[in-house]
Amino acid sequence: MASITLTQVVKRYGSGAKSVPVIHGLNAQIQDGEFVVIVGPSGCGKSTLLRMVAGLEDITGGTISIGARVVNDLEPAERDIAMVFQNYALYPHMTVFDNMAYGLKIAKVPAAEIQTRVNKAADILQLSPLLQRKPRELSGGQRQRVAMGRAIVRQPQVFLFDEPLSNLDAKLRAQTRLEIQKLHRELGITSLFVTHDQVEAMTLAQRMIVMNGGVMEQFGTPEEVYNRPASTFVASFMGSPPMNLLRHAPGCAGQKVMGIRPEHLDLTPGQGWTLQTDTVELLGAERLVHAHLGDELLTLRLDASIPAPQPGETFHATARAEHVHWFNAESGQRLETT
Repeated sequence: MASITLTQVVKRYGSGAKSVPVIHGLNAQIQDGEFVVIVGPSGCGKSTLLRMVAGLEDITGGTISIGARVVNDLEPAERDIAMVFQNYALYPHMTVFDNMAYGLKIAKVPAAEIQTRVNKAADILQLSPLLQRKPRELSGGQRQRVAMGRAIVRQPQVFLFDEPLSNLDAKLRAQTRLEIQKLHRELGITSLFVTHDQVEAMTLAQRMIVMNGGVMEQFGTPEEVYNRPASTFVASFMGSPPMNLLRHAPGCAGQKVMGIRPEHLDLTPGQGWTLQTDTVELLGAERLVHAHLGDELLTLRLDASIPAPQPGETFHATARAEHVHWFNAESGQRLETT
């Protein structure tokens, strides 16, 4: 295992005046054995960053270190990493065992060692009964586990995951997330996991890098990112539904934006803000009430046992003061004082 150190990492496509920057001087320290998720919208540079760590993309500036080695000029095979892609890329004519063992055979690992490593990985991933099957005989979730098994048997210093769950349906995604968590607990290998799905990021990460336009907006634990977002971008991206960001609510005079999460708004008949209901969504144990505060739209998350205001109805609500966030209206950065 090894740490990963990113120091002033820059990536540009093209050269000279026409070059296009996609990663802007990113700094991060991933600890040995840590599971870090890189999350952000499409086009933010998260997969490019992962591919630079893997050696599949050249870096324009800065340094990337794995353990004590600067790996800028090393080929992927020399970096002691294993990568799991969105595309499983299994050999259709090979059995599960042979797919998992293929890289070891190429590396001329002794047959007995290959058998031991594959059996151990298969046991961890609950693939032992499937070792003689071909990929066409497997479900999507089983194929993804084979792809992870192929990475595990290499015993790398670092795992790199590039949106590996994107091809799975919602139920399988949730199940595979649990398997990845268990896998990391058992192996403890330093891992970087890329996703655009903030639920995946919140449930998997020990810490997460939230990216926006090639810039690292925040690097912290899921709790830190959710409870103390560093910017309006992080506040609006992390959380479903996202944080309400209000420019014209009471107290927003000047260059300030108020942030309040939907679950931190309470119905307070006869006092507080006056809102008009737009729509109501029933989500089993809770309701989402979308309402207008003047010309701004905001969302409340209410327990389903609480009678919700109906579309077109006027009601009152109050933001819990201890959960109000303030941001600079121009820069979008968090303000620590009101």
